[in-house]
Amino acid sequence: MIKCHLSKLMGEKKLKISDVAKDTGINRGTITRLYHETAVRVEFEVLEQLCVYLGCDIADLLELGTDDAKDKEADD
Repeated sequence: MIKCHLSKLMGEKKLKISDVAKDTGINRGTITRLYHETAVRVEFEVLEQLCVYLGCDIADLLELGTDDAKDKEADD
């Protein structure tokens, strides 16, 4: 499971979804899905724009974690 830390990064900078959409030109729906971690795919260009805008590295934005539900099934 990939975890997106966009909401945390935006919160630290006191940014709203509308601010990021307006400043980056990224579709508001795309930012909303990343913010709420409901996105199932994302363009590399979007990730690059967000990292540049937020002044962060890709590892600050995305994290590869374990999927607890899948881990439980594997244990059974």
